[in-house]
Amino acid sequence: MIEVKDLQKSFGENHILKGVTTTFEAGKTNLIIGQSGSGKTVFLKCLLGLFDYEKGSISYDGRVFAQLSEAEKRTMRADIGMVFQGSALFDSMTIAENVMFPLRMFTNQSKSEMQDRVDFVLNRVNLSDAHNKMPSEASGGMQKRVAIARAIVNKPKYLFCDEPNSGLDPKTSIVIDNLIKEITEEYNITTVINSHDMNSVMEIGEKIVFLQLGLKEWEGTRHDIFKTENKAVTDFVYSSNLFKKVRKMYLTE
Repeated sequence: MIEVKDLQKSFGENHILKGVTTTFEAGKTNLIIGQSGSGKTVFLKCLLGLFDYEKGSISYDGRVFAQLSEAEKRTMRADIGMVFQGSALFDSMTIAENVMFPLRMFTNQSKSEMQDRVDFVLNRVNLSDAHNKMPSEASGGMQKRVAIARAIVNKPKYLFCDEPNSGLDPKTSIVIDNLIKEITEEYNITTVINSHDMNSVMEIGEKIVFLQLGLKEWEGTRHDIFKTENKAVTDFVYSSNLFKKVRKMYLTE
């Protein structure tokens, strides 16, 4: 579980996060949504430890990040997996080498132990025959699955995904959503997803945090979002006629 209390972050006089308090539970897909400029990217980077903040706290299963020593922070970062928006694979490495990279960084495993783990996670994301391919030979959906395999290869407790469906077609997006949800439940990971994809919100949003102008405007589940009367949420989520129709059908059931 990740607990956030009164998180505040500024850049000069620009106050980005204005006291965000929430929790993200293990074994659930937790989504952060909001318009451009809402603070969701800064929020995610604070959770990752990439940004310092002026006030508040972030704790990981009771460990307050700001109170850890540098050595303890390095150890805790080994518990974090990250899926970047553009996959961020190394072009000069094979897919297997990309997936093995965190093991080389954070473990003292033997080559055979690392290879066994790479084989396992690539098989888990249905890429058992892709070891020797280069990223340039993989489709966008395959690259995203490689990024997920790399993110979970070190058995993380926390998984962060930044716009995991960016650039993917709707069918592939559903595959990636389902894969992330399955892995989250299977390994009881605390998964936090920064997303603008409303299909993902409706499909896998077990906890949704809606930010607006640096404030937590609303939080709930994908089921709650159909019933909310919060205008900021409904204006954002139901900007398309499709979701307006879905909501109407849900409320009349």
